[in-house]
Amino acid sequence: MTTATTDERTLEELQREHGPALLSFLQSLTYGDQQRAEDLLQETLVRAWQHPEAFEAPYESMRPWLFTVGRRLAIDARRSRMARPTEIGDGVLATTPDPADATESAVAALDVRAAVRELSPQHRDVLERIYFDGLTVNEAAEELGIPAGTVKSRSYYALRALGRYLPGYRSAGSARTGRP
Repeated sequence: MTTATTDERTLEELQREHGPALLSFLQSLTYGDQQRAEDLLQETLVRAWQHPEAFEAPYESMRPWLFTVGRRLAIDARRSRMARPTEIGDGVLATTPDPADATESAVAALDVRAAVRELSPQHRDVLERIYFDGLTVNEAAEELGIPAGTVKSRSYYALRALGRYLPGYRSAGSARTGRP
């Protein structure tokens, strides 16, 4: 029973003497994350408690041993976090569509088809060649028999027109100007 009390006193002394410096060191390793640094401090002190032979070492101070253990624990914790995928909150999950649910993409496809039907035949032809057929501007110009500059101009105005027809869509130009 007296050894347990001695162990408790020794650990209390250890924490009192080295705890503040070790916590400051661990905070620098955790980029100022107070909670993580405190967790690492506690884990370092648990390791000291689990290895009483460290107290009997011929060192003048336990500080180098504690700092080495704390640094290694911080490195292990960082590696462990880096190996796991990034955690996300419930809010992100609630707003993310289920990839297995094809409803969202089907509705979007119907909206796009309806919007494309509203375009003039010239604008529709250009968009179909560039976006649906995957042709370059020059290839589309050659196939349609019009200059490449005309293809660029028609695709620009066609995309702007689509922005008016598609719900929730804002083109890059309207986002800058604040106009729909």
